Amino acid sequence: MAESQRDYYEVLGVPRDADTKVIKDAFRRLALKYHPDRNKSPDAEEKFKEIAAAYAVLSDPKKRADYDARGFASVSGVSEEDLFSGINFSDIFNHLGTGFDFGGDLFDRLFRSGRRGPARGADAEVDLDLTLEQINRGGEETIRYSRLAACPRCKGSGAEPGTQARRCETCGGTGHQVLRRNQKENLFIQQVVVCPVCHGSGTIIEHPCTQCGGDGRVERVESLKVRIPAGIENGTALRIPGHGMPSAEHGGISGDLYVVVHSLPDPRFERHHADLWRVETIGITSAVLGDKITVPTLDGSLKVTIPPGTQPGSILRLRGKGLALYGGHGHGDLNLRIDVHVPEQLSNEERRLYEELQRLRGR
Repeated sequence: MAESQRDYYEVLGVPRDADTKVIKDAFRRLALKYHPDRNKSPDAEEKFKEIAAAYAVLSDPKKRADYDARGFASVSGVSEEDLFSGINFSDIFNHLGTGFDFGGDLFDRLFRSGRRGPARGADAEVDLDLTLEQINRGGEETIRYSRLAACPRCKGSGAEPGTQARRCETCGGTGHQVLRRNQKENLFIQQVVVCPVCHGSGTIIEHPCTQCGGDGRVERVESLKVRIPAGIENGTALRIPGHGMPSAEHGGISGDLYVVVHSLPDPRFERHHADLWRVETIGITSAVLGDKITVPTLDGSLKVTIPPGTQPGSILRLRGKGLALYGGHGHGDLNLRIDVHVPEQLSNEERRLYEELQRLRGR
């Protein structure tokens, strides 16, 4: 099941034009509230992680600009080490004297716990283009994507079935070699390099799997059903755990798949979040006298009344005729921006009537 991420501005409770101080103050307040050593509720740790990730992106001008432009796709595949690099969380909280750890120990515990052992596989990303109608109703969509997966013949070991890899004698199965040891007074120094024989794996495969050539992974096309929330925002990334790239090391877990949803261009409408906009061009007599026109909506055509005296640039709002509100109830609006067409050529009779109108109005 896909997990929808909350917008980072929403997570911190700040407007999209918030300055650095507002963002920092919001993070400090929320981090104190949900610090896992202070708040013992079951979801405190996850909330703290979410708050920290939002701050890491919005406090960095480059990451923030990229996020504003591309949404969660901008941070897809970014490691937590890269995400939090350059931020001194201790410095943010030191003056408060909270007594709680906000330094490296806390972030090692929260973000890097469970990372011992085989490395996790890389995250994968796939784009999903949807029509406005599909976004409006939500529901399941099927995606097809190519990814590396554990070889079905050798089960990811890289060795031909019936055989097994042996421990590398050069490095003793450690995957590295100690080239040189030096001791100067109380300082002990050693130079360690990746084993040149097993290339860091610690094992030697003498009989490689005939299907994957000893890699343990093969490329395959997969089909996957993804639940799309109604009204999903353009650029939102839906995370599907465990469907990314497999680990390059035997026994490692797969990364996650991020499905980035995009609204397909629609000649009828321009999308602004849940609101739709459309330009309607009417004749000058319709603007003066009023009229009824037929306009398209996501649910079919609709008759709309043009009030007499409608001015160019006027906005007619059709409430509830936009997209479903993402994460909420109801719908946005369909806004009609009125453009009045002035005829460039007139027949003799039309010119006579306009001149008569000009005479009657005294100008």
